[in-house]
Amino acid sequence: MTEGLRVLVADDQPRARQSLKALLATWPLVKSVTEAASGKQALALAQECPPDVILMDIRMPEMDGLEATRQIKARQPQIKIVILSAYPDHMAEALAAGADAFVCRYEPPEELFKAIERVKQLRAQAPP
Repeated sequence: MTEGLRVLVADDQPRARQSLKALLATWPLVKSVTEAASGKQALALAQECPPDVILMDIRMPEMDGLEATRQIKARQPQIKIVILSAYPDHMAEALAAGADAFVCRYEPPEELFKAIERVKQLRAQAPP
């Protein structure tokens, strides 16, 4: 794949969004990063300019990340969603909502990169 991934970071904490954006900017696989401050905003941005991958927080205002994941996957199943949460006990619920991967916030950055690589492979294998 020669073109980079378009990533949407959905988190209600500005510092978390900026940190993830800075981290992703160091990785050559990523072409662009867009930000959403709520699940509702993530849903709208996913429709306006569909990303390849969404890094989704669970606890957000207006619409939580689980509901946003359900709605995005129902409308645009080709978009891959990685739930990024401080609460590992939400993993089963996140995967049941349609998330393609789950990463605990306390994991090293390499684990996030591995999860994105895994869902990128799923995207490459998906039928057009």
